[in-house]
Amino acid sequence: MTTPTDRPTARTPLQQAALLAGVVFLLVGVLGFVPGITTGYGSMEFAGHDSGAELLGLFQVSVLHNLVHLAYGLAGLVLARTAAGAYSYLLAGGAVYLVLWVYGLSVGHDSGANFVPLNSADDWLHFALGVGMIALALVLGRRPAGRHAR
Repeated sequence: MTTPTDRPTARTPLQQAALLAGVVFLLVGVLGFVPGITTGYGSMEFAGHDSGAELLGLFQVSVLHNLVHLAYGLAGLVLARTAAGAYSYLLAGGAVYLVLWVYGLSVGHDSGANFVPLNSADDWLHFALGVGMIALALVLGRRPAGRHAR
């Protein structure tokens, strides 16, 4: 016989946001390996600025770049299991994306330091992802008025 306490608790909006982000990153990682969706697929490198592959013909990708998206997605799925994990994923993940944005703007796109690789479209997507993930963490992670930690 099941009791009400046997049922899993519903996901919070914060957990749902982290789960959705994780699913999107997984999807992007997989799509990065699909010829046609990734243009220049035959010129994809493991890493480095010489990779000629572009997801959707816009975002420069490499095998390493796609693997990072897959790992980021898996982390989102795992951390979305708890509200604290979801908060950490969105906040820290957003901060990492803002660091990547600054890094992408700082290194030359033809530089050996551009090992991921990143292009201008990637840079600005990283900015949007960083701001968006941090905003989700802060807005959805707020405690309702009157509820304080003990």
